[in-house]
Amino acid sequence: MKTIYIAFLIALTIAYLVTPLVIKLAHRVGAIDVPKDSRRVHKVPTPRLGGIAIFIGFMVAVLVTFQMDTRLISVLAGGVVIVIMGYFDDIKPLSAKVKLLVQIMAAAIVMYGGIKINMVTNPLSYIYEGADPYIRLGMWSYPLTLVWIVGITNAINLIDGLDGLAAGVSTISALTLTVVAIFLNQSYIALLAATLAGATIGFLPYNFNPAKIFMGDTGALFLGYMLSVLSVMGVVKSAAALSILVPIFAIGLPIFDTFMAIIRRALSGKPFMEADKGHLHHKLLDIGLSQKQAVLTLYSISAVLGFSAIALVEANLKVAGVLVIAVFFLASLGVKYLGLTRTKASENNIEL
Repeated sequence: MKTIYIAFLIALTIAYLVTPLVIKLAHRVGAIDVPKDSRRVHKVPTPRLGGIAIFIGFMVAVLVTFQMDTRLISVLAGGVVIVIMGYFDDIKPLSAKVKLLVQIMAAAIVMYGGIKINMVTNPLSYIYEGADPYIRLGMWSYPLTLVWIVGITNAINLIDGLDGLAAGVSTISALTLTVVAIFLNQSYIALLAATLAGATIGFLPYNFNPAKIFMGDTGALFLGYMLSVLSVMGVVKSAAALSILVPIFAIGLPIFDTFMAIIRRALSGKPFMEADKGHLHHKLLDIGLSQKQAVLTLYSISAVLGFSAIALVEANLKVAGVLVIAVFFLASLGVKYLGLTRTKASENNIEL
């Protein structure tokens, strides 16, 4: 635990001290987000590239507190690839195809280092004696791991629409994975997750509303990549009941928002990568919440999902099943409420 605290504090301190320098760098290289359309919430040009501060804080803490091995080298190498792509994308936007290709490359590096979803817990083993406790994926481990890493990487990027939202939600997810890893005696994963949380918290004071800097794709994609990889390295391989659901709950808010975006854009015939104003944070703004109120609301939802993920680790199958049903029921009610409230506001011509 002492090492976890040290890594957390190093990452936090470095990220906090480096961020003002990154702000100057962003101005120098022209990485400025200018609000050109109604989808953007901010009103003044704001520097991007904040993810560099998160990355530097994380890397310094890792190099100080970790011993290098093949797995860690592959994780860091994939992270470097993601950050380099994000840097250029924050200066001049890259095409969706190029970004997807680079994300696949990063995932391939991780899998080459031996990090894959080789098996998941078999829930039937808790019902029938003698059933194999694991579902072994074989060659399916490669496409499943690829989809998970690329999907979560983009999920964090999709919720990066309000000051401090992606950074705060990622912090909650990282802290959730830290606690889960401690419960499962996975000290290596707990140390990495706590380091990631520390670096993100160090950046957050500059990113919370009103933001002095955005994390940009450099930060959002790096955080998504790291959260996806950490969940593959840790809890997915545990023998806890319904362990495959633990990372889904830990990173639940971005996953849910991305899932709804896929459905929404498919039904409207729009490409998945085409941006819109249908995300959860947009809906909260539409019903009259301020940026800070919307962000704090989503923090609260993410925290509830995080506690649910922790509860799933120790729960038996019946309790886990009830918890899953309850969370999805509440999520459905929330989506319905937001939809009805937004429709009512439109019908009454309310200016939001």
